[in-house]
Amino acid sequence: MTKENIAVFTFFGATGDLAKRKLYPSLFKLYQKGYLKERFGVLGTSRADWSTDQFKDVVKESISGLESSAEEADKFASHFEYVAHDVTDQPHYSVLLDAIKELDERFDAQGNRVFYLSMAPNFFGEIALNIKSQGLISDNGYNRLVIEKPFGRDYKSAKKLNDELTLTFDEDQIFRIDHYLGKEMIQNIEALRFGNTIIESLWNNRYIDNVQITLSESLGVEERASYYDTSGALRDMVQNHIMQIISQLAMEQPVAFTDADVRVEKVKALRSLRVYSAVEAAGNFVRGQYAAGDEGVDYRDEDGVPEGSNNETFVAGKLLFDNYRWSGVPFYIRTGKKLADKSTRIDVVFKKPLIDIFAFPQQSDATLSANVLTIYVEPKNGFALTVNAKSAGQGFETEPVKLDFYQDEKSEKDVPEPYERLMHDAMEGNSTNFASWSEVAYAWKFVDVIRRLWDIEEPHFPNYLPGSMGPKASDELLERDGRSWVYKLDNK
Repeated sequence: MTKENIAVFTFFGATGDLAKRKLYPSLFKLYQKGYLKERFGVLGTSRADWSTDQFKDVVKESISGLESSAEEADKFASHFEYVAHDVTDQPHYSVLLDAIKELDERFDAQGNRVFYLSMAPNFFGEIALNIKSQGLISDNGYNRLVIEKPFGRDYKSAKKLNDELTLTFDEDQIFRIDHYLGKEMIQNIEALRFGNTIIESLWNNRYIDNVQITLSESLGVEERASYYDTSGALRDMVQNHIMQIISQLAMEQPVAFTDADVRVEKVKALRSLRVYSAVEAAGNFVRGQYAAGDEGVDYRDEDGVPEGSNNETFVAGKLLFDNYRWSGVPFYIRTGKKLADKSTRIDVVFKKPLIDIFAFPQQSDATLSANVLTIYVEPKNGFALTVNAKSAGQGFETEPVKLDFYQDEKSEKDVPEPYERLMHDAMEGNSTNFASWSEVAYAWKFVDVIRRLWDIEEPHFPNYLPGSMGPKASDELLERDGRSWVYKLDNK
């Protein structure tokens, strides 16, 4: 049976775009499915001078695209209240406390409180300290802090922020959202690996040649230019999303599928990730910035981008682990904007047979293809295994064929949206799919070397066209190792 969750949510940044696009619709879906029923309240707060009625109208507008009746939407919105608030105004937190207490009493939330910070990260530490000093912490229920990325700009700033947060909240109370960890097929990595002997027994350097991770976006910076130019693809995508995916692919089997055990193994994997010297980083990472192409403008000419910006919109790299399982196996990554299409996929390339027995009798130029396990994360959910089989007809030629599985339309409808899944997990206190501080710290230490190098090097931008799969240097990165990307423009 569906378990009802009981809590009062406080959303800092309640009038923001993320809250309207993702957070309120996700809460509503949990409400429709019975995970939230009568015993929950939501306090929205931001600097905007809104009334509660105005806030409720915005909430109802945010869920208007979902299947619901006007009565159901009104009933859901009745759990919402709004208080205009400046997070730097310490005495005014007493007004938030009064509103939280009123919602707690009205909906019998038993002192359970979730504080969700969906605003500029430079306020995170101050908000957390004020939550404690002004008494917003409950004594008779749980207290949890959910924060959005970015979690710092480098290791130093991330550690400072974490030190501030842990003055108020313990590590097991802090939930660092990475919405990629809420995606169905990212969560399927553990199921595929540890639920199938045929896969886990081959999941090592004896059988795997290389691993490739592609997170491509077809759009440019759009309205995010002012933020994106201070972040770039390295900070925006590699340090969090890609490093989290890599840690799941590389980790050892946990003792049990619990948040504590999974986190232990992810941290162990990241500890064994080779942190490059500046010279090694220069040889193993490349960056790019998109040009205008046939339509649109160069990145440097986008609204909100400073003239002559050297911010990267594309990153490709090679990562290596110094441990028994993965020694000698490169993990290739790439991510960028204005690429050929929007796609997230993982390609695990297995080693070819040492001897191709079919090549000798036929004296053919054809060779066996590598077996490839592909995990499709988006836009479709599924996986495929490419194997070699005999071609139909006379003679004996081989060809690669795909054994694949994709979720059907009904299954996809049953899949929770990432924020829906993660907000439910936060209420349950399940941190399996949230980044721990140790994971964040090791990721920053790896990325910082590359960032420092790029900050002092002058790039030759722009260097790739929209609709491509990035700059030529991305392909050359693999070609130097005698390899190539599995996912190409002619092999979608």
